[in-house]
Amino acid sequence: MHNDLQGARRALYHDMQSLHLTPLWESLHNLVPKTPAPGYEAALWRYADILPHLQRAGELISAEEAVRRVLVLENPALPGSSSITHSLYAGLQLILPGEVAPAHRHTQSALRFIVQGKGAYTAVDGERTTMHPGDFILTPSWTWHDHGNPGIDGQAEPVVWLDGLDIPMTRFFSGGFAENGEAASQPVARPEGRSLAAYGHNMAPVRQLHTRASSPIFNYPYERSREALDTLRRQEEIDPWVGVKLRYINPLNGGSPMPTIGACMQLLPAGFKGRAHRSTDGTVYSVVEGSGTAVIDGQRHDFDPRDTFVVPSWATLELEAPQDVVLFSFSDRPVLEAIGLLREEFLPE
Repeated sequence: MHNDLQGARRALYHDMQSLHLTPLWESLHNLVPKTPAPGYEAALWRYADILPHLQRAGELISAEEAVRRVLVLENPALPGSSSITHSLYAGLQLILPGEVAPAHRHTQSALRFIVQGKGAYTAVDGERTTMHPGDFILTPSWTWHDHGNPGIDGQAEPVVWLDGLDIPMTRFFSGGFAENGEAASQPVARPEGRSLAAYGHNMAPVRQLHTRASSPIFNYPYERSREALDTLRRQEEIDPWVGVKLRYINPLNGGSPMPTIGACMQLLPAGFKGRAHRSTDGTVYSVVEGSGTAVIDGQRHDFDPRDTFVVPSWATLELEAPQDVVLFSFSDRPVLEAIGLLREEFLPE
């Protein structure tokens, strides 16, 4: 009798295939798990290991030929996906002295976090901003942008930055569009610093309203971020889970700088041994200053300046800092907040 039942079930499943039907009861536990099952893993990319490959790419492939000379940080559990999490992309981009990465625009939202070097620029919708290490720069969805590296005061050096984009998310929604510019560099329409002057001092123009969903500021200078962290470190109690941590905001509404990507900067004072915490937003970290350890679901990942690591959704994270450490991070938190899926826990000792 049992064999007859099993045979009848197999026949049912076989006969359904031509109609593209599958039995939910065979996959329900995977589709509706008790806790998040991200399907990707924690990983760390050492900058010292990556840099020689970036330099070789610079010798072999021009910026014009590559359009963007980037080494993608692909999650080991997601081979062939060009993804660091299921919703986010990350890569390290190199631009050499005298090069221009040509103008284009796309519906994918992007951030640039400057890792090494200074003197390159990003131009966004007619305004340029000079890059310095630790700067957080936006190229929002469907904005014209190009990059160049003329240097400063007649001296130019290679510049490397971390790209973060919502490419996998845009791909999931089949919302990807792109357009190349007619010239390598877009015309400069506004003086450098105009956006920061207009919106970066708790003020905003009365009549020239910013209508995009993204922040009107597209360069958040590291100098100002670092100063804020230092001030709060001196004046307030250190959070036992995250140290001193600030999120970047759109000054017009207090929301995230871009609708799909949120970003933070945090300071861990020397001797910090953080308590475990976890969140449903998968998060990418770039080490700005100092060496330390990220303990992710019990696995230790020792990091140094300019390294990158990823913490999967609902993985526990404990941060240790034998010396002062500064971390930049970005995630898909704004999307999870918007659709009611953000959940986080700060675990006791």
